[in-house]
Amino acid sequence: MKKKLLETQFALCIENNGCEDIEKRKIYQILPDEAAAREGYLRVVDESQEDYLYPESYFIFVELPRKVQEAFVAAV
Repeated sequence: MKKKLLETQFALCIENNGCEDIEKRKIYQILPDEAAAREGYLRVVDESQEDYLYPESYFIFVELPRKVQEAFVAAV
């Protein structure tokens, strides 16, 4: 699981502009996607438990304690 945690990032939603699958003030798991990042998007595991692209401007990256990261990764 250590390798998986190193590749995992998390972000706080600060805007959703009518996107019903993400909520403001909630933390989401971000999956690596270089092509999306070049276009200004993040691949986010949203409320449907699927990953979709959302504008990067909707999120702020956060660092979480290891136990919290493990809980997020285990829930997916």
